[in-house]
Amino acid sequence: MAAFVNFSYFDFVGSWLNYFRCSALSEKMIFLCREERVKAAAKGANLPARIEEFRLLQFLATSQTNLTGEIIMHHSTDTRSSAVAAAHSWNGETSANGKKPERVDQFYAADVFSIGEMRQRLPKNVFKKFMSTFESGHPLSSDVADVIASAMKDWAIENGATHYTHWFQPLTGSTAEKHDSFIVPDSHGGMHFSLSGSELTKGEPDASSFPSGGLRATFEARGYTAWDPTSPAFLMRGKNHVTLVIPTAFVSWTGHALDHKTPLLRSMDAVSHHAIRILKMFDSAEGVTRVVTTLGCEQEYFLVDRHLYYARPDLVTCERTLFGAKPPKGQQMEDHYFGSIPPRVLAFMAEVERELYRVGVPVKTRHNEVAPGQFEIAPIFETTNVACDHQMLTMETLRRVAPRYGMQVLLHEKPFAGVNGSGKHNNWSMVTNTGHNLLDPQDDTHSNTLFLLFLCAVIRAVDMHGDLLRSSVASSGNDHRLGANEAPPAIMSIFLGDMLTDIVEQLEKGTSARTLKGGTLDLGSRTLPQIPRDSGDRNRTSPFAFTGNKFEFRAVGSSQSVAWPNTVLNTIVADSLNHIANELEKRCKSDANPKARREAAQKVMQEIIRKHKRIIFGGDNYSDEWHAEAKKRGLANLKDCTSAIPALGSDKNVKLFEKYKVLTREEVESRVHIFMEKYAKELLIESEAMVLIGRQNILGAALAHQTALAHAVTAAEVAGVKAPQQRKALKEFVELVERYVQALDKLARADDHHEHDHLKYAKYMKEKVLPLMHEVRSLADELETRVSSDLWPLPSYRELLFVK
Repeated sequence: MAAFVNFSYFDFVGSWLNYFRCSALSEKMIFLCREERVKAAAKGANLPARIEEFRLLQFLATSQTNLTGEIIMHHSTDTRSSAVAAAHSWNGETSANGKKPERVDQFYAADVFSIGEMRQRLPKNVFKKFMSTFESGHPLSSDVADVIASAMKDWAIENGATHYTHWFQPLTGSTAEKHDSFIVPDSHGGMHFSLSGSELTKGEPDASSFPSGGLRATFEARGYTAWDPTSPAFLMRGKNHVTLVIPTAFVSWTGHALDHKTPLLRSMDAVSHHAIRILKMFDSAEGVTRVVTTLGCEQEYFLVDRHLYYARPDLVTCERTLFGAKPPKGQQMEDHYFGSIPPRVLAFMAEVERELYRVGVPVKTRHNEVAPGQFEIAPIFETTNVACDHQMLTMETLRRVAPRYGMQVLLHEKPFAGVNGSGKHNNWSMVTNTGHNLLDPQDDTHSNTLFLLFLCAVIRAVDMHGDLLRSSVASSGNDHRLGANEAPPAIMSIFLGDMLTDIVEQLEKGTSARTLKGGTLDLGSRTLPQIPRDSGDRNRTSPFAFTGNKFEFRAVGSSQSVAWPNTVLNTIVADSLNHIANELEKRCKSDANPKARREAAQKVMQEIIRKHKRIIFGGDNYSDEWHAEAKKRGLANLKDCTSAIPALGSDKNVKLFEKYKVLTREEVESRVHIFMEKYAKELLIESEAMVLIGRQNILGAALAHQTALAHAVTAAEVAGVKAPQQRKALKEFVELVERYVQALDKLARADDHHEHDHLKYAKYMKEKVLPLMHEVRSLADELETRVSSDLWPLPSYRELLFVK
């Protein structure tokens, strides 16, 4: 035990010394600390006898000094007090730059090389060719690309840009960029600006330095970025720089997709092709050259004070708390959701929105979310690939702006145990280039054959490929929230609402003859208007719910790129659209009259509903009864990554991607490898961080508290006062610390494991390491409730969640 005491003391003194260095205190204070450390060593480091020295160090650490090292004031400047002071003193009426806010219409999309900007700068024939690419997907010729590149370069330079970058989304889950200057030296010692068509359309990052899942060896380095002309270029601004950002796809030298955007664009082509086949059969394709999927993502996130963030090594390393006892108040009062937004948070939100407006992101809503410290931002719908780019921009902007307000954004799916985690509700639909939303039921829905066909396509897609849809949102972070009473379960099902459920039941019997109406609500007061009521309620427990004129995929994780789940969603729906088109073509001759086509459509829809209605569920998805019912229906329940991700690589799913030319077998297998490897690596990082923090931070505090308890018991008994309860408390605490140390050691040994097979390694981490992490956390959280607050080294949940 003495060895532990000696180590604990020096560890504590050393930690204070490190605090002084990090806080940039004077050399005189550091000298005083060293002097006290030497005294302690000379006296054998008997901790009870060193309490006074420890108190001196604590005094020094919580005091401010002048340049000579003289103590000028004695008050707490620790991270907790600093965070509280920052929140308390924030003036919500003052913007970050002190300027009066401008009207949004004066700067919206000001930093976007938009269609309007191109129309003004490009020759008419070039602009017409570009719009053909933009609207119909026709490829651009090199001469057109040269003209566009020149105009884009001139616009960027006029706005202060010096560099351009091909911006892409590798399989890391974040974005990547390499900046190149517009500057080209001339032969006279001067320079000029240049951006050629070839430089606009193609870049060459190092493909071997990004995850490839075995598609590329380390020595096979060449990769290409290819301009996505349907996603507009924009400017990225900083205090002393402006860069032209060009959204691109990223592929290897062999043409394999090494990113999220390439398969997304392929899947959008597949949807468009087969949707147009159906539209043509019902004479609804006039003017339609393309059907695009649209997307609007609701981004949930947490905000914590930066002082507290940097005092939590687990948040800095893993973006989630590996330790943290449950506070007396969490979200049980249900008073945060849609509540008044704290002034500092509102100022942060406003600046985020201004930056997003400048680059054309149409953010619409902001509000408090369910958990304390949790918030949401959501945009208006856009074409899916543009929405995915804008979603990545939104996450980056949230992270970039938060420090200006002394806060840190947390996008992890479950940063805090015991309170709701964060998701990214994925609102998805299909729209023609003429503006017709194919998932808009309109007034007499029962007679809207096209809508019902596209609805049935989605029902069939989710039922046949629920495993693939589930795998698209699999991550270590999402494993913490899916299936809890805060997010949809891992079982995929569809909620349609009363009106559509009624119509589907009619179709199963043969025909649909009525549409339920919602009517109006009389609120019982003459001063309140009668308001229209929707024809059905919503179901927040459903993973895949119809919500008016779109489907909301609620299982997407808050930190992930939405491009991958939407690639999967597009692909499975394209498969169903192809099936429906084939069936209609079999049953109808090309010259069939409208009535015959509607009758054929009724038969096709009836067959789909009878075969796939098991996927429709309108009840409580959180309930145990639904889990039992889903099992009876034969619906998959892939509860975690080790069961969900391998489903991606099944022969059924590989053939699906190959059939619609979205991914090759090699590309699918590489993603299975990458996703499983990422899962295992994330767990290993968390586990090793837990051991490090547990030993360096928590153990020292526990031993200091233990020593203080022992000193109190000894002092009482020396004074002749019996203290049986204190002695009992000391004994129980010593046993708790011992169990904690043993659990830490077991976890450290478990981390020292190597496995070449990525699936086996992921299963090892899930089955062996994760339970040990839970054990360590449980013991550490119990220690937190017992250790003196002034000794506990980590900001508590109470502070992290409520200091705003």
